[in-house]
Amino acid sequence: MSELTHLNSEGHAHMVDVSEKEITTRVARAEGFVEMLPATLALITQGKHNKGDVLAVARIAGIQAAKKCSDLIPLCHPLMLSKVSVELTPEVDLNRVRIETMCKLNGRTGVEMEALCAASTAALTLYDMCKAVDRGMTITGIRVMEKQGGKSGHWSVDTQAGAST
Repeated sequence: MSELTHLNSEGHAHMVDVSEKEITTRVARAEGFVEMLPATLALITQGKHNKGDVLAVARIAGIQAAKKCSDLIPLCHPLMLSKVSVELTPEVDLNRVRIETMCKLNGRTGVEMEALCAASTAALTLYDMCKAVDRGMTITGIRVMEKQGGKSGHWSVDTQAGAST
C-alpha cells in the first residue's frame, strides 16, 4: 500500500503539490445505481413524472458536480476538465437506473474524484426528483471503474485487484 499523500510529515492534511508532475491525458470512469419501485421507474421511462425529464436533470447535475468537485472535496485540485459525460440507463429488469460517468483532461492530477462526484450527484438528483413518489429508493455501488494516465498508468476493475496494465 502506498503512503498517504494528503498528510504532511507532521500528519496534518494538506493539498498535494502536483507542479512537478508530467502533464498527461487523464480519464476516469465511475458508476452508481439508484434502485427504486417498478412504478417509479415506469414514471421516469414513460416520461410521466410531473417534475419533467428526470434523467436530463440528473445528467446536468452530474456534469455540474464534476466541474465543482474541488469546491466540495477540500483537498481536490481545481481542474480544467475537457470532457464530462453522464449517462443514465434504466435497467427495468433490475428496477434501477445505472449511472455511468466519464471525466477527461490533460493535466497533472487524476480525475477520479470528479467522476465520483458526477455519479453521486446524478444519483442524489434522481432521488430528490422522485422522493415524493418513492422514499425507499436506494443509492448503491458508487465506485471508480477505470482510470488512465499519469505515473500509475491504466487501472480498471476488470484487471486483477490493484494491478496496473
